[in-house]
Amino acid sequence: MTPPVFAHGHLRLYLLSLLDERPQHGYELIQSLGDRFGGTYVPSAGTIYPRLAKLQEEGLVTKESDGRRTVYAITDAGRAELASRQDELAEIETDVTDSVRRLADEVRSSVNDAMRSLKADLASAAREARTDTSHGIRSAEAIPEAAQDRDARAASRAAMHEAEAALASFRADLRSELRTQFAAGTLGTDGPELLVRRLDEVRREVTAALRAR
Repeated sequence: MTPPVFAHGHLRLYLLSLLDERPQHGYELIQSLGDRFGGTYVPSAGTIYPRLAKLQEEGLVTKESDGRRTVYAITDAGRAELASRQDELAEIETDVTDSVRRLADEVRSSVNDAMRSLKADLASAAREARTDTSHGIRSAEAIPEAAQDRDARAASRAAMHEAEAALASFRADLRSELRTQFAAGTLGTDGPELLVRRLDEVRREVTAALRAR
């Protein structure tokens, strides 16, 4: 757990030291503290204003309205408090210096961690990109084969439809011829026998030709 920047009661005394330099409003005090800590520590308004109110209650500071702002100033009682606690104030300044170093180290460590995390993320993204590219290449290589398979299946389906259409047309033509001869009374007994014999010959010839491909 990160130790507090100010020990108990030290922020109150440090605010008196800042007001001893010049009167300031609350936001200026927050900025002054941020400047002293190099931006590594900036107290919230909820931290500063209750302490200023307590200092006012104790008669160590006063406040006056300056337009929309409230300006705080140290009183003689506040200066006497500072004078009686100079040794403690010196210790606070040393603690502030140590706190600035500690916070700077934490920020530096956080930045380093963030940089390492960023590098890891970039490396991971690069690996994923290479993997995607590799998959893309393999997929691209597979596309012509897949396209050829699709084309072959499409050609086979077309050929099958054409063959079925040819068979249907052949059957229809033969049926029409047989019916015509039957209607004319010219269909002898040798006609069907001839048809069966020749169809069987055609079947064997076509089957042999297809299997020989």
